Amino acid sequence: MAIDLNSMTLKELKELHSQTAKAIATFEDRRKKDALAELEERARAMGFTLAELTGASSGRKRTPIAPKYANPANRSETWSGRGRKPRWFEAALKSGKSAGDLAI
Repeated sequence: MAIDLNSMTLKELKELHSQTAKAIATFEDRRKKDALAELEERARAMGFTLAELTGASSGRKRTPIAPKYANPANRSETWSGRGRKPRWFEAALKSGKSAGDLAI
């Protein structure tokens, strides 16, 4: 495929550049999508779903964790003890309280 770049206007060159950048960015995603469609078709022809063959589930389901700590100034602000510490928790620790003092 030969394109005569010298005969194109600046606007046409910029449009070509934008289309090329988009095609490059989505190339791998398009290949994965095509491969997945082909595998699903083969599995369906054999009477299965791809999820059945790979053991993949529909998604990981997490149950919410009960809060362990509450802000003494505002009891509606709680924290489960997982993830980043809330500002109110760190401020309470700096003021001399212990984690046990904040426990629910």
